[in-house]
Amino acid sequence: MRQLRLQPGQRVADVGAGSGFFSMMMAREVGPGGLVYAVDIAANFVDASVQRAQDAGLHNVHGVVNDQRGTGLPADSVDLVFISDTYHHFEYPQSMLHSIHAALRPGGELVVIDFRRVPGLSSPWVLGHVRGGEEQVIAEVEAAGFKLSERLGFMDSQYFLRFHRD
Repeated sequence: MRQLRLQPGQRVADVGAGSGFFSMMMAREVGPGGLVYAVDIAANFVDASVQRAQDAGLHNVHGVVNDQRGTGLPADSVDLVFISDTYHHFEYPQSMLHSIHAALRPGGELVVIDFRRVPGLSSPWVLGHVRGGEEQVIAEVEAAGFKLSERLGFMDSQYFLRFHRD
């Protein structure tokens, strides 16, 4: 969470929110004046994420059910899009990335955390499940109008990439 450098009042999208684990932490960071969109293709995950946040007294988490081609977020609506262990699931990465680009405000950021896919080092599960490695992800994201601004290596089996909307 610290590496996201969230500020009170920011609007953030947790794309591939799943259980809402990160959405709740982000909601605390951006505070009551901020907003977190818990975005997922599974409506039951979205509903559970919002309910879990409300049960914790966090009323700044809003659910968005999206599809494989886009986030379902309004244009220029968020300061940061966060994707953790979800990018490799994108069936239409360029379509999704264009949707993310449109949802970000000027100067907005995209953070992608995903599994390292390195033959000979990564587990057989990762090699069979994750469609592309870090360099492929960077190339795809940059082709969609983003610029890589930070690459952190503090995790053993995952990478952390920060991009700015160009």
